[in-house]
Amino acid sequence: MKTASALVSLLLVVTHACAVEVGAPAPEFALNNMQRNVKLSDFKGKTVYLDFWASWCGPCKQSFPWMNEMQAKYAAQGLQVIAVNVDKKQADANAFLAQRLVQFEVLFDAPGQTPQAYAIKAMPTSLLIGPDGKVLHIHSGFRDEQRQVVEEQIKAALAAKR
Repeated sequence: MKTASALVSLLLVVTHACAVEVGAPAPEFALNNMQRNVKLSDFKGKTVYLDFWASWCGPCKQSFPWMNEMQAKYAAQGLQVIAVNVDKKQADANAFLAQRLVQFEVLFDAPGQTPQAYAIKAMPTSLLIGPDGKVLHIHSGFRDEQRQVVEEQIKAALAAKR
């Protein structure tokens, strides 16, 4: 019984240690965008809005126009929106994207290694990452009432960079 208890405690510590937290460095990744391999470190010095999404996710459909708006509005100030698709079938992601105008970086991770590294538990989940590569904010879900709050966080992160 003591061994089982110790094992459970160890698993909790290891699981907690792998979870991404505010203030921690964002885990590096290298994913394909259909044309080339893209790494998070390619955007060092920029404020990154990193969004994990799937084609079957209702709130993800609502978030795409907002992410387009944020990219257009704040790109000149150093914002880069990156959306990581986690669908197992590329065709599902392609069908979703064919119905939307997308004006930001879309990457694909069918094996799910990146959401696992970030300990993503819900779709969509987004992280705001500062120019230094550290996580500033984590958001789970996408609701209308959160848009203004998240935009204010983006503006504050961009202002802090100057």
